[in-house]
Amino acid sequence: MNTTPIITLTDAAITHIKHMLAKNTQGKGFRLAIKKTGCSGYAYVPDIIEHPKENDIHLVCNDLNVYVDPECEKFVTGLVIDYVADNVGLKQKRLVFINPNEKNRCGCGESFTVD
Repeated sequence: MNTTPIITLTDAAITHIKHMLAKNTQGKGFRLAIKKTGCSGYAYVPDIIEHPKENDIHLVCNDLNVYVDPECEKFVTGLVIDYVADNVGLKQKRLVFINPNEKNRCGCGESFTVD
């Protein structure tokens, strides 16, 4: 039996997402999906949602409702989501996805490939 968590959120990511939920009075949780796109194949689709989809995988991380699209489970198992300040260029704060399943990432960093 595989004991690797589907996704893990750092304290910084949880704090950021809870802040986003507080700003969106209709938001009930955080949902992660992926979609085919970009120059490498897939892109992460994080979202604040009002209602989970019927088959979403429900996780609770530090009192935060997290939903994962079951279609992407095999691509994201072991994923760590962090919230960091980017010290290059515009110095933006953003969610960062650290995925052990990624084999390559495009040059712009927006899409990735898996085996």
